[in-house]
Amino acid sequence: MPRTSMTFGKSHLVIETGTREHDGTTIVERKGLGHPDTLADHLAERLSRAYSRYTVKHFGAVLHHNFDKLALLGGASEVRYGGGKMTGPVRVLVNGRAAPACGGESIPVLEIVEAEVREFFAECLPEVSDHLDIAFNITSNSSPGAVLTSNAVPDRTRWFNPRSIDDLRERRVRLSNDTSLGTGWAPENPFESFVRELVDHLSGQSDFRRAHTWCGSDVKLMGYWDGESADIVLCVPQKSRHVGSRTEYIRNTETVLAECHRLAGIRLPEAEVRFRLNARDIPEKDELYLTYTGSSIESGDEGVVGRGNRINGLITPLRPMNLEGANGKNPVYHVGKLYNIAAQRLAHRLYEATDGQAEVHLVSTTGQRLDQPWRILVRLSSPDVEVDKVQALVAEALDGFPALTDELVSDGIVLS
Repeated sequence: MPRTSMTFGKSHLVIETGTREHDGTTIVERKGLGHPDTLADHLAERLSRAYSRYTVKHFGAVLHHNFDKLALLGGASEVRYGGGKMTGPVRVLVNGRAAPACGGESIPVLEIVEAEVREFFAECLPEVSDHLDIAFNITSNSSPGAVLTSNAVPDRTRWFNPRSIDDLRERRVRLSNDTSLGTGWAPENPFESFVRELVDHLSGQSDFRRAHTWCGSDVKLMGYWDGESADIVLCVPQKSRHVGSRTEYIRNTETVLAECHRLAGIRLPEAEVRFRLNARDIPEKDELYLTYTGSSIESGDEGVVGRGNRINGLITPLRPMNLEGANGKNPVYHVGKLYNIAAQRLAHRLYEATDGQAEVHLVSTTGQRLDQPWRILVRLSSPDVEVDKVQALVAEALDGFPALTDELVSDGIVLS
């Protein structure tokens, strides 16, 4: 395949054209809004944005923090037809770091975090909101590299204890916090788009869920597509207090399956789509995906940041992807967040510009300028590409990090 290699600022840019297109075979997974891993992702990102907004308002800058190691430990519940209750709390392990003060003015970190945690569950899983055990494991320890000598206090020790925002190195130049990578690709095929839409339809604020109060939000889908037909394994919980009997439960599953087939007929009209719902159910033993809250977080399951959907909302092992947990990372210079978003957006721009499939990989080196990745790899299926146009789109993406930070802090971007 043709390859163009060049120095791009202080980056090394490689553009490959005429690359093999992704064939029709697709394996794709999506975890719904009530899945414990999705809950952990969204809560971590919510904490980051709340802390960022507070520090921008009070000090004029996003202070150093990260909540991307947050975890949820499942509680305990009793489930019965027509009722149920929580019998043990969900533990919220808020693991991370955050500057507790700036210039002698303290920041109410614990208060910000607790308020956001409680409001988050009140919105997403109200049955859990009164059954939370929040553990604060938040430090302000400096990163490795602060060597003490008799001469002066290392600047690095002030990253999480700044005397003023002038102690924030990124105010002068934004450097990558880590050696990592961001990955993006475009376009999605119709099946991948259908998977996202179906899971959101069954787990989000849809007309279907509003009309069927028994439908829980801990939805999970695994699908296999060969380009012409699809097999889908789907888990959709029901809320026990809205289900009076085994017969009702079975009738509800039939309603879910009918809705799945209806949407498939609209989005994949020429395809044969087969669904298997709640495969572990044994109705005759009353072993069912029946829950009190609509999520397995109520009964021992755990959620951890980074184990769920990727930046584009899907888990696609036959597509390029990486394992970075973007949610909760600092939106100013954490490449595990910024490079993934930038790579995904750039891939879409390149797809639109070349009318062919696009892959983008941005690889950082810790301490190097954020807008000058160590390696940039662009792969395009189109054989006829204007290199200058690709370079311009890459430059535009790399120039956009300050604006990307602002967009993240202002809730302008929804992750996973």
